[in-house]
Amino acid sequence: MSARYEQDVNNFNHGSTEKASPLGTFVRPAENRDNFDQSDLDRVQRRLKQRHVQMIAIAGTIGTGLFLGSGSALEGAGPLGALLAYLLVGTVAYSTLCSIGEMTALAPISGTFPHFAARWVQPSFGAAVGWNYFYAQAITVPVEITAATILITFWDDNHKHQAGYTIVLCFLVCLINVFGVRYFGESEFVFSIIKLTLITGLIFCGLIIDLGGGPDHKRLGFTYWKNPGALAGPGLVKNKATDHFLGWVSVLVQAGFSFQGMELVAMLVSFSSFESFLKASFRSAASETENPRRNISKAVRRVFWRIVIFYILGILITGMLVPYNDPNLLNGNGTATQSPYVIAIRRAGIHTLPSIINAAIFTSAFSAGNSFLFCSSRILYGLAVRGQAPRIFTYCTKNGLPIIAVLTCCCFSLLSFMNVSSGAAKVFNWFVNLSTTSGFFTWWSICWTYIQFWRGHKAQGLDRTKLAYWNPLQPGLAIWGVFWTTIFILVNGYKVFFVWNTNDFLTAYINIPIFFTLWIGWTLYMRLPFWRPRDMDFVTGIPSVEETDAPEVPPRNLTEKIFNAIF
Repeated sequence: MSARYEQDVNNFNHGSTEKASPLGTFVRPAENRDNFDQSDLDRVQRRLKQRHVQMIAIAGTIGTGLFLGSGSALEGAGPLGALLAYLLVGTVAYSTLCSIGEMTALAPISGTFPHFAARWVQPSFGAAVGWNYFYAQAITVPVEITAATILITFWDDNHKHQAGYTIVLCFLVCLINVFGVRYFGESEFVFSIIKLTLITGLIFCGLIIDLGGGPDHKRLGFTYWKNPGALAGPGLVKNKATDHFLGWVSVLVQAGFSFQGMELVAMLVSFSSFESFLKASFRSAASETENPRRNISKAVRRVFWRIVIFYILGILITGMLVPYNDPNLLNGNGTATQSPYVIAIRRAGIHTLPSIINAAIFTSAFSAGNSFLFCSSRILYGLAVRGQAPRIFTYCTKNGLPIIAVLTCCCFSLLSFMNVSSGAAKVFNWFVNLSTTSGFFTWWSICWTYIQFWRGHKAQGLDRTKLAYWNPLQPGLAIWGVFWTTIFILVNGYKVFFVWNTNDFLTAYINIPIFFTLWIGWTLYMRLPFWRPRDMDFVTGIPSVEETDAPEVPPRNLTEKIFNAIF
């Protein structure tokens, strides 16, 4: 037995704060100067229940990117090009989710992947990832609120009322988050049910219309794949094949925006774990524990089916309903009239559904804004806990709500008022484009962190298969994710190289120097090296399975069996 192993065992047996790894091996914790001490054992309370986490995992961040963005994808690349783009981006999103899922299964703690990046790559890398993700989530809040106000114009096209609607929506989104995580969980549970009902209904309705089941009894099949065709392009080059390829590339970025936010499930699982060590002594597992490790395993598997059914099947049905050159896809009004499903429903002679669909899409936009506000506040809290943001953001109420972080993130919702002014709207659109690129950096950093996480496990002889969730395709999935997210970042603004526009170039690529400036800046400030695989810390501040997950109780009747199957 090695001297280092003996030292770790002795420390553990003599009451040290060091703990046994959940994987069965003792690992030397990081030193205090690396910010992995008891301050990492945060004071937020975990009140999200299993049904909240599972429903939010399936539908939490589904917003206008899926319901309305599918029309833009169809117009940009044609039905086959859009389907191939969504398939590729779906594999990258799933790779990212598998990576963060496995890391969360080991360490269901606040801060999630920015904390993992600091812990297993480099502390300054974690700081850069955290601030990048905080910005991306915070700026998406006003984006979704703006989308919701635009959807209201389906019923009220008086633009003078837009400011009033914006005030109401900002107030409601902030109010839900200020009330606390339990109210957030219940509201998102309801919104998720609405979104699942909507997308499921749209897929079935689209399939019925395509097969001739509408009032006009017109069977469509794959008619529009033949005329005007399966592929489309942006018209940047004369060669048709090259132009079709460029159309597919442009949809990759749009599809990425639709998929972004899936990593939120890992954060929710972390915040649904046990109340922190710094609180009182252990209570009943049934009353306090919400089984984060078991939840992350279920959530990752459910998100796989979410990708296949809602995104891939949804974009396939979309391409069968409407031709890519339909003028209604190009109206750009941002309401349900731009949705391929609504276009097809109206053409089939059904006149009552568009308003219902618009209402459901409105709730999805509101829900997405609600989720992104929750997420950004918890990331800010996690940064402050690790000393990478002002300490004031760690303040929590007696109910475990990081109120200062929440109120700070609520201020970002006020940026939605920029769209009331036509001049400020241009600046606001720059923010939107920047947030999309930030999302790709988030996926890249998660996959890169997992590769280091995997190397650390291998170097220290830890057995990943003992985790509540692990994927046998790793680290191949993470490598796949790193490769393609790098491509997405680089091709994000490729159109500017055909028709130069300085503003578009900056919004597409300025996030690259911003991210690396944050990383280099924090490196110079913290002066800490990259973690070597054998020195990575898989113990400190990580609760054991017994502390977070209650023993699974088998279902006693049919009702409980159905509940367990769904949630």
